[in-house]
Amino acid sequence: MSEMLEGCGYRLGCWLTASRPWLQMESRAELDLLSCLEPGDVLLVEGSSRLSTVIKYLTQSSWSHAALFVGRRAIEGIGGPIDGCFIEADVAEGVRIVGPEAFVGMPLRVCRPAGLTPVEIEALTGYALGRVGHRYDLRNIVDLARYFLPLPPLPARWRRGMLTLGSGDPTRAICSTLIAEAFQSVRYPILPVEEWQRDDLERAGCRRQILRRRHYSLFTPRDFDLSPYFQIVKPAMLGDFDPHRLCWDDSDGTGTEL
Repeated sequence: MSEMLEGCGYRLGCWLTASRPWLQMESRAELDLLSCLEPGDVLLVEGSSRLSTVIKYLTQSSWSHAALFVGRRAIEGIGGPIDGCFIEADVAEGVRIVGPEAFVGMPLRVCRPAGLTPVEIEALTGYALGRVGHRYDLRNIVDLARYFLPLPPLPARWRRGMLTLGSGDPTRAICSTLIAEAFQSVRYPILPVEEWQRDDLERAGCRRQILRRRHYSLFTPRDFDLSPYFQIVKPAMLGDFDPHRLCWDDSDGTGTEL
């Protein structure tokens, strides 16, 4: 019975994550622009699968998936595929290594953490690499079936909570838990809770601000975009970009010059 449920969950996960090209936006990132990536960068992806549609609705964001760039050198160090350079968590396949071809034709955004040392970057990527091969428990197909249903008209404040319902394993594969755990392992903030505490040791009546970590299962791809601790990297703006060298079509589309 357990194996049958696992098989049903796997097939349902594959169906939910299958790409639907006809739903992709016209604005897409060129893969040759990914050459600007550095280990530790978070790649946000606007997917077109059924699962992506639900995540975008529940999080009110364009971003439905996230992958961690670790670089080819790190992948080769563990005997991974030659073209692999990203680590991602997939509902059906678990934590795996993929190459840039996995994101062909999809709108992308690069989020780069600031201030991490090379040692911390190595620890961050090593944490994620250590989980490659981890598979999620898909026997509780109720966790996956909720993404099969039509999108309910939920109030905005309830939508994120829908992602964390259920037994937990398939949910962790969806909610960017792997990447959030990796950054929390090196004590790097994403969207921490800010609190004020009394600091009588410094001066009577003084208060100091402290940060409290959110549980890693509560993070979604959107949070890396909103975080003030990640820089948005626009590849087109790097290097010697000059707007005066761009070629424009000066016609209005009807054959008449403007």
